[in-house]
Amino acid sequence: MSTPHISAEMGDYADVVLLPGDPLRAKYIAENFLDNVKQVNAVRNAFGYTGEYKGHRVSVQGSGMGIPSMSIYINELVREYGVKTIIRVGSCGGIAPDVHLRDVLLAQGSSTDSAVTANTFGPGFHFAPIADFGLLDTAYHVAEKLGVSTKVGDIFAADRFYNDELDMTKLRDYGVLGTEMESAGLYLLAAKLHFKALSVLTVSDLIFGDEKTTSEEREKTFNDMIKISLETAIADK
Repeated sequence: MSTPHISAEMGDYADVVLLPGDPLRAKYIAENFLDNVKQVNAVRNAFGYTGEYKGHRVSVQGSGMGIPSMSIYINELVREYGVKTIIRVGSCGGIAPDVHLRDVLLAQGSSTDSAVTANTFGPGFHFAPIADFGLLDTAYHVAEKLGVSTKVGDIFAADRFYNDELDMTKLRDYGVLGTEMESAGLYLLAAKLHFKALSVLTVSDLIFGDEKTTSEEREKTFNDMIKISLETAIADK
């Protein structure tokens, strides 16, 4: 079988999928953390792989940037390939004063200015997309065992990357930890399609500072986030 965006056969994906936005991060994870790896998708260069981590079957699939692109892959993975758990492994901009470069953030919930929630529920109701608590709890304690400090809280999923009109200071004042472009869509679809979801993020730059990582560093050096996500994936089985 295949879908419009995935060329894999039924059974090619594991029940649990790590979902980075960057297809090259998917490739990096597969080549450096998984054993017995098989590439299962290359449509549009959105690379997908399945392999084993400590004897457990795990897949990783690139999803592109933003809720619309990510939603395509989530719908097809869950509806057509039977995926049960999705863990986003992404980068974000740090907002909160106590968030630093390369910190790992666990998205307990995700606010957004995207119309995706409003269009789903209609006017007058503001759905609050949240993580699966079991995955969140597991990831938090896995990080503790690995000696990685994490911060848990709200992540803002922006509709636009370049948005001069957005009041980041207000987001900081309301306790938002960081900003990216996907988590609210992931959690909304998890509620709709009944799969487990968690967003694990590494701070790649600071919104109120000059520190930032390079594109190559974002692709290849966010290993704490990857280890936490993989250990969480196999602990949840």
